[in-house]
Amino acid sequence: MKLSLGFSPCPNDTFIFDALIHHKIDTEGLEFEVFFDDVETLNQKAFRGELDITKLSFHAFAYAVDKYVLLDSGSALGFGVGPLLICKKEDVRRKILDVRHDALDGISEVSNLKSQISNLRVGIPGKYTTANFLMGIAFPGLQNKIEMLFSDIEQSLLDERIDVGLIIHENRFTYQDKGLKKIIDLGDYWEKETGCAIPLGGIVINRNLPEDVKLKVNRVLRRSVDFAFENPKSGLEFIRQHAQEMDEAVMYKHIELYVNQYSVNLGAEGRKAITRLFDIALQKKFIPEIKKDLFLTSL
Repeated sequence: MKLSLGFSPCPNDTFIFDALIHHKIDTEGLEFEVFFDDVETLNQKAFRGELDITKLSFHAFAYAVDKYVLLDSGSALGFGVGPLLICKKEDVRRKILDVRHDALDGISEVSNLKSQISNLRVGIPGKYTTANFLMGIAFPGLQNKIEMLFSDIEQSLLDERIDVGLIIHENRFTYQDKGLKKIIDLGDYWEKETGCAIPLGGIVINRNLPEDVKLKVNRVLRRSVDFAFENPKSGLEFIRQHAQEMDEAVMYKHIELYVNQYSVNLGAEGRKAITRLFDIALQKKFIPEIKKDLFLTSL
């Protein structure tokens, strides 16, 4: 049986899926047609139900939960792994942080605080990314958003086409080398607010597939993650091939940051973090009502 599978070319995804698509493990007779796309393209494909299995942002999952259910392995959650809000100019950084501090201290009306930063141009890696969701919670006044490929955000800041950048993935390791400044780590913000790991993205499977196929994929994906941890250099050439000339040390920093115990199995803590994300989003009316179970299996 051949299934369509979508994931990003980022090192954390290629690290996880290498053994599965290259038959380094028992795939129980499954074959995979692979599609490499950036996360927002994968989100859009999920909304249309195009793929049998796909990586998507947890924010986007809320809009695709009628079509997909979450597998136990392959997710990206963790502490210290969240998206960063960055800028080029110190006055922009000060303005945003001043608004944040004033809001926390109750110094000004919320509407006035929003207006102070509403004109700033913000480059985001996609409307339905979890990064954009987190920024909306922390800085609701940042409304002038420009969607672009995550890999274009740093250069757009340097060229002053945008004032603020919301960065994800390997850009966490490169922005300082280009003279850009961190405004806030939104993952750290989330952790302090909730005490939970930040849920970034997960692997979902189409609900219309037979139950035995969904469970088979669940087992095979777990095997692939286990193999990757046991043989971390096995997929080096495959990872490098899709890493856009990334330095090997940066590639493995990226993997270490995003692939962890939650990638092996969400477990109770991972599920708690995802549920909390959805609960907050529902409270703030950022997402529609959820009427399906999020998780394929029960604990």
